[in-house]
Amino acid sequence: MTQDAISIEGLVKTYRGSKGEPEKTALKGVDLAIPRGSVFGLLGPNGAGKSTLINILAGLVKKTAGKVQIWGFDQDINPRQSRASIGVMPQELNLDPFFSPRGALEVQAGLYGVPKSQRHSDDILRLVGLEDKADAYARTLSGGMRRRLLLAKALVHRPHVLVLDEPTAGVDIELRQMLWQNIRQLNRDGMTIILTTHYLEEAEEMCDEIAIIDHGDLVARDSTANLLERLDAKTLVVHPETPLIEAPRTKGIETELRVDGSLALTYRRQVTSAEQVLDFVRASGISIRDLRSEEPHLQDVFLALTASRQD
Repeated sequence: MTQDAISIEGLVKTYRGSKGEPEKTALKGVDLAIPRGSVFGLLGPNGAGKSTLINILAGLVKKTAGKVQIWGFDQDINPRQSRASIGVMPQELNLDPFFSPRGALEVQAGLYGVPKSQRHSDDILRLVGLEDKADAYARTLSGGMRRRLLLAKALVHRPHVLVLDEPTAGVDIELRQMLWQNIRQLNRDGMTIILTTHYLEEAEEMCDEIAIIDHGDLVARDSTANLLERLDAKTLVVHPETPLIEAPRTKGIETELRVDGSLALTYRRQVTSAEQVLDFVRASGISIRDLRSEEPHLQDVFLALTASRQD
């Protein structure tokens, strides 16, 4: 058995064109390995191919070429075992309005062939905070409760891998915190988590490793820390003793006078040292009341990797 939760080799997906339109290749030979027990971020702009990749993993879309293994099971050789190893929480609220949460979980468990003696619907409802709504019709649940029910449905067959497709899109802060608390607990219990999100601060906080897809290509795959280190830019923020009228200028240092009166000085660490930046501040006649540094964020990495590829 492979030590990877997901192993993808040369994955291609091409959609036929309609009414004379050309074919569209959504995935262009993607190679990707996702370690067991990790929280793995899958990021990319709209139309990058993330949803196609997730749907192939879930068995909802047939790949054009390539090899996919889930928990060591090849999709082509062992389709039932590979599908049983993964659970997907979709972005869309696709729930039957006439089922109760308990009923929805029981039906989902039946679809996966889970014997009644091995089902744990009430435990799952307790995990996601829906135990008091177990017998209510799904149509009476709030949007946040419905999203929690989607997570519960993805867990009925005890998958080794859980895919979360934009799990916190459009939810309030309280529900977002509850979802992440549940997800962290599942990961501590050994479940591999794959996350897609537009909230890059979430990916930065939650993910051990991140892959970025753009136009069907894998453009980056590394630990979150290493991706952040790819940006050479760093910013020193100086709070002067005396308010500045305008920002001083010099070659090799980008300066910005912020609305709070601080002076931001951005420089490239391979070219300019922090000591040179401070020498420039002193030479400009600025007395420093306070000083702090700002590190790059995942959003900066994301934009740097995808901006040059935009059509």
